[in-house]
Amino acid sequence: MSRVLIVGAGLTGSLCACLLRRGMPSNTHIVVWDKARGAGGRMATSRSPKDPTCTADLGAQFITATPYYSQKHQSFYEELLAHSILKPLTTPVEGMVIEEDGIRNFITPRGISSIVKHYLGESGAEVFFNYHVTNIYLKDEKWEVCRKSGAPEQFDAVVLTMPVPQILQLQGDLNKSNKTVSAINPTAPIVRLCDFIGAKSLNRKAYVIDRTQRQKLEAVSYSSRYALGLFYEAGTEIDGPWAAKYITNNPCIRFISIDNKKRNLESADTGPAVVVHTSIPFGLEHLEEGKEKVELLILEELARVLPGLPKPVSTKCQKWRYSQVTQAVSESPGQMTIHARPLLVCGGDGFTHSNFDGCTDSALKILDVFKSNLCFLTTLRDKQE
Repeated sequence: MSRVLIVGAGLTGSLCACLLRRGMPSNTHIVVWDKARGAGGRMATSRSPKDPTCTADLGAQFITATPYYSQKHQSFYEELLAHSILKPLTTPVEGMVIEEDGIRNFITPRGISSIVKHYLGESGAEVFFNYHVTNIYLKDEKWEVCRKSGAPEQFDAVVLTMPVPQILQLQGDLNKSNKTVSAINPTAPIVRLCDFIGAKSLNRKAYVIDRTQRQKLEAVSYSSRYALGLFYEAGTEIDGPWAAKYITNNPCIRFISIDNKKRNLESADTGPAVVVHTSIPFGLEHLEEGKEKVELLILEELARVLPGLPKPVSTKCQKWRYSQVTQAVSESPGQMTIHARPLLVCGGDGFTHSNFDGCTDSALKILDVFKSNLCFLTTLRDKQE
């Protein structure tokens, strides 16, 4: 049995786990680790501490499908629509710019994290939260992966889907030179590991992440912003002609959503929730400040933008240090094969673009790598059995 570790339980990681389950041999053991307390990553849905039925999407707000991706990823959209995870956006969003004819926007009635949870459920993977990866070592044709607490574990293949700067922060053999490297080029877009069987090794030192790869990874950049969720008691009324609104003339606030109204979940039994996203300049200016201080600044500005807004019973301030990719890995390859034997591959929106279709493209590229390397993983499995 081959053990595959996916680091990151966001959209790319969860979909990758699902695709590997559907596309790889049934005895492939898939494990997912995430440092957070729950699934979602930047597709996070938060609950009110006073009422778990009152929820707010603090990350992604909509799923937007262009005509090109509607066709390219048709099966993915159809699956999510069939399970009622996606539904068409029908409520008014003031200031939304439609950049292309035929664009479709979707909402998630059960919260944006329901997409991630669906794919994790379909994957049958073992999922562990509060597992913060710190070090990765190459040992006996396996990866030994260490976390902040708990014993290290070994895997036949590892997929890293966290933001690129967090990949570069990992310690261990990713940032040390190894004694030997294979004669086959591990940086090719898709490397066939069967080609390594019988190949000679070169007795020279090389870094697991080589200089060219590191330069490409270090060039990736992200915007930063804050999100603030405001949760209210049942029966609270928040009036307005829109379900969400883009703000264009405010230095602090860029977007406001009455989240339950956006998702068509207005109910007398559940309180409403309001979500505020800050502008990118505001996020960058206050990036290293405490969230409590930033929350007060956002609330002060919100009172000016929406005077008379009721006082919430609870709030949650979320810092998105890596909000959206502003510069992806050059040529947007969808994945980067860091090491080929054993396999270590990176993916996520840092290798494509920051939306549902970018993460889907990345997960599909990772699946292609695994399929092309199936013969080597099968050899490992046969040795172990």
